[in-house]
Amino acid sequence: MTTATAPRLIPLWLKLAFTAFMAVMLPVYWYHYGPTNFLYFCDVSLILTLAAVWMESALLISMCCVGILLPQALWCVDFVVVLCGGKLTGMTEYMLTPPRFLRSLSFFHGWLPFLLVYLVRRLGYDRRAFKLWTVLAWGLCLICYFCLPGAYPAAKDDLTPHNVNYVFGLDENVAQSWMPAPLYLVTWMAALWGIVYLPTHLLLRRVVRQATP
Repeated sequence: MTTATAPRLIPLWLKLAFTAFMAVMLPVYWYHYGPTNFLYFCDVSLILTLAAVWMESALLISMCCVGILLPQALWCVDFVVVLCGGKLTGMTEYMLTPPRFLRSLSFFHGWLPFLLVYLVRRLGYDRRAFKLWTVLAWGLCLICYFCLPGAYPAAKDDLTPHNVNYVFGLDENVAQSWMPAPLYLVTWMAALWGIVYLPTHLLLRRVVRQATP
């Protein structure tokens, strides 16, 4: 008597390719940027995605989608504008500066949102992701605010992460000064919830089939 196995929802080649990228990116980033770099929302999403593709976890993929689909879509638009010689937010101008190998790895910002859309369509959207990602993101914001360096003008060869997740302002080099720092932090966390996470959750809930728990 044979036991039926569940069909594989994510192709093996994709799992292996993504794992190979992470096997290169993780030690390189750790060496050049240090461990605090992995507190960025995007890097946390990469690590969650690595676990998710092997576990085929709709919950983990859904959390990543809630957290970074909108910000990474903005990254893609900004990068196209920069390549065309313009300026939108300035958030991707670093991609045109050395060191080139590190910048090539950072291009994951451009393809990760498309991968996440594919994966959430394959696995379904788990509505619990909205609350869980919000808790995770707010926890990361608090860690970055109380434990990591704030905004400061970095030297050209200084790759130390600072103002991680923009908890001191939207400029990595200069802290915002138009409201008290704690008030800005609370406002920023509320804005992430209301402007980024909630709209993404509502959209995914509407257009993607619900995952089976």
